[in-house]
Amino acid sequence: MHALLNIFHLGIKELRGLGRDTLMLVLIAYSFSFQVYIAATGLPESLHNAPVAIVDEDRSQLSTRIINAFYPPHFLPPAIIDLSAVDPAMDEGLYTFVLDIPPDFQRDVLAGRQPAVQLNVDATRMSQAFIGNSYIQNIVNGEVAAFVQGHSALAALPVELEVRMRFNPNLTAAWFGSVMQVINSVTMLSIILTGAALIREREHGTVEHLLVMPLTPFEIMMSKVWSMGLVVVVVATASVVFVVQGALEVPIEGSIALFVLGTTLHLFATTSMGIFLGTVARSMPQMGLLMIIVLLPLQMLSGSTTPRESMPELVQSIMLAAPTTHFVSLAQAILYRGAGFGIVWPQFLALIAIGGVFFVLALARFRKTIGSMA
Repeated sequence: MHALLNIFHLGIKELRGLGRDTLMLVLIAYSFSFQVYIAATGLPESLHNAPVAIVDEDRSQLSTRIINAFYPPHFLPPAIIDLSAVDPAMDEGLYTFVLDIPPDFQRDVLAGRQPAVQLNVDATRMSQAFIGNSYIQNIVNGEVAAFVQGHSALAALPVELEVRMRFNPNLTAAWFGSVMQVINSVTMLSIILTGAALIREREHGTVEHLLVMPLTPFEIMMSKVWSMGLVVVVVATASVVFVVQGALEVPIEGSIALFVLGTTLHLFATTSMGIFLGTVARSMPQMGLLMIIVLLPLQMLSGSTTPRESMPELVQSIMLAAPTTHFVSLAQAILYRGAGFGIVWPQFLALIAIGGVFFVLALARFRKTIGSMA
């Protein structure tokens, strides 16, 4: 009981110290509010109001149908231009896409021939050009297929593919980006806060004060882990409720309480990593450099940015030792697919095991550092 009281009071001291650090408070507020909103609404892979022009040399029912298939929010209403105006318009950057429908296009389609439709793309607008190209191909192919099936003189297709998008029917990029940014902020700030708390003790000379008190390294470390972890849990939960669900209107399918439990287990590992880095770094600039080395692989290779299946098998195996891999998996399952504990319990066990290993390593390093100071 005496040890628990020491851990509690030391944690309160950490919270008071954090409350006096204005810059860190601003970073916390920004990371879980504006940063989440910006990451969700400013994703480069989203197509929004792309300027498009169409050269209609056929002027048929089918070409009109294709023209009417372009509408906001993905595309601006298409401009109808002449063939001679294509090159000057592209040179001026007026349009990202120019679609040229050739003469006799409808007649060739109904005759079973395969006429070519030319799509000119301004590839200097990389984000729009990459995804917009696929959008336009799907639009043209879909309208042609629907037009052909509408003519009774032509044989109907024996099989019709019905596509249903699960968990994100409109493929809204903000639904994915917002939650992934919350996860990245949880990882980043938990490491920064605990590491900065230890470095702040060293810079202010208060570590020596702690050493002369009847405190163990375990109690000192646990106080930093629970206090900084509590801060991250509270702001992350508020971000999910008020920013993700509220401002961005992202539907959360699963239990937020279960997500908070998974976040707590994840923080058990990442705060231990922060303590370990805090013992290695001698100043905050060094801590920042170490964060680059550690944080980028944790975020980019955990599945929050790209699917793990697209990575080399060696990388996939190595990243199983990272807590972020299992945290991303359980967060997506709970928040997107509404999974319960019966589905995500393997990730919970993995986080407990990884967190225990990181905690033991950090405690050993912390004891060694404290011993050298004494």
